[in-house]
Amino acid sequence: MTRRLASRMDRFFQVREQGGSFRGEVIGGVTTFLTMAYIIVVQPAVLSGVMFGLSTGIDFGAVMTATCLSAALATALMGLYARYPIALAPGMGENFVFVFSLLPAAAALPAVASGRTTAWAVGLGVMLIAGVLFFLLSLTGFRHRLMDALSPSLKSAMAAGIGLFIAFIGLQNAGVIVKDPGTAVRLNPHLASPDLVVFFVGLFLMAVLQARRVRGAILWGMAGAGALAWLLQAVLSAMPALAATDLVRDSALMRQFAPPAGVMALPPSLGPTFLKADLGAACTWHLVPFIVIFLFMDLFDTLGTLVGVCEQGGFSRNGRVPRAERVLLVDAAGTVVGAALGTSTVTSFIESAAGVEQGARTGLANLVTAALFLLALFFEPVVRVVGAYAPITAPALVVVGALMLRNAVNVDWTDVTEAVPAFLVLVGIPFSYSIADGLALGFISYPAIKVFSGRGRETGWLTVGLGLLLLAYFIAIRSRV
Repeated sequence: MTRRLASRMDRFFQVREQGGSFRGEVIGGVTTFLTMAYIIVVQPAVLSGVMFGLSTGIDFGAVMTATCLSAALATALMGLYARYPIALAPGMGENFVFVFSLLPAAAALPAVASGRTTAWAVGLGVMLIAGVLFFLLSLTGFRHRLMDALSPSLKSAMAAGIGLFIAFIGLQNAGVIVKDPGTAVRLNPHLASPDLVVFFVGLFLMAVLQARRVRGAILWGMAGAGALAWLLQAVLSAMPALAATDLVRDSALMRQFAPPAGVMALPPSLGPTFLKADLGAACTWHLVPFIVIFLFMDLFDTLGTLVGVCEQGGFSRNGRVPRAERVLLVDAAGTVVGAALGTSTVTSFIESAAGVEQGARTGLANLVTAALFLLALFFEPVVRVVGAYAPITAPALVVVGALMLRNAVNVDWTDVTEAVPAFLVLVGIPFSYSIADGLALGFISYPAIKVFSGRGRETGWLTVGLGLLLLAYFIAIRSRV
């Protein structure tokens, strides 16, 4: 029976034909899960606002369940339908757009202000609309025009700018960067505080493990930071004189951190977010730019991951990726499912390349990764404690931000018409503290600079139309909110 099942799986996934083995598929699937498992902690901490010391109204446990379920379903579908070892989960970057740009914009809607709906329900509606549009565009040839609408420089600047923003937020959450009335921000002079010690140790562990190519470097770094926080709190509590000092007494470690009462529990209820997306309130001109931005971000994330993983695994044929259409369809379906469950854009993870490096060659590895996401549902007590104490999760944001910033090298800095719009995106995102506003600076300036420089032919009608749409939005709608 076992041999027959193995034979059928080999025929379906073409494991041997792709140069793989069942052992390699299992190891590769586990490796991919370990490298992206941090999203199980970070995603609910971001969407609920716990990571930032605020409340968005979204239930932490429900988002964790939605994250694991959407990741498992989309990853399994990618393995079974597209048959690639590309795992999916709610994307880093999109979740920050959701909290820091989309929710404030949704909060300004009359329906939200009057209490008829909530900002986060409207935000999930925007996610759902963007996912459906992506799915429909994936069925047509129009997606190729979308792919070419923005220059490679702008695409690279988007990823790099979001990376800077994520890292900046991580440094703020940990208390490394603090507010200053004279200069807006400054370095915290109390680098020996318990919170900063936990942060820097976690950052050091992640960086060293990442450099040594250890599987799950970010996850192990958070585990190390968590263990240090528990040990440090126990030691300080046993030293009353030291614990009474202002530096220790006022730290988040002593005020907020508490080891979990248990390790495992039944999965949190999905009820608070399941099918709560408000499509009616999301269908307003005020939110159209966000639908477009999420559409572009999901498209670029998917294409970048698809090309990167396929090149590393040798899946490309004559410069083309077989079954690429299926990958786009699954990615779009993942976003639709994620929004219905209660989480932000579900997209392909570049961390899948780590699994390919360890032997994953087919969609069989995805079934292993999906099963581990389902198993993670039963560890909510640990996830909640880790997500609530920022110095443990903040190093992950800094490391992810650093990895995303490497995209800046792909900007054509020698061409002013490319460099200036890209630079506006790169600095506009962190400086305006809004991904959407930073992207808008680039989308508006790019076609304008090209046209008035006599190089209008280098920009397509879709790029010009997008720039004009965003300009009209800022003049006619945003300025009045």
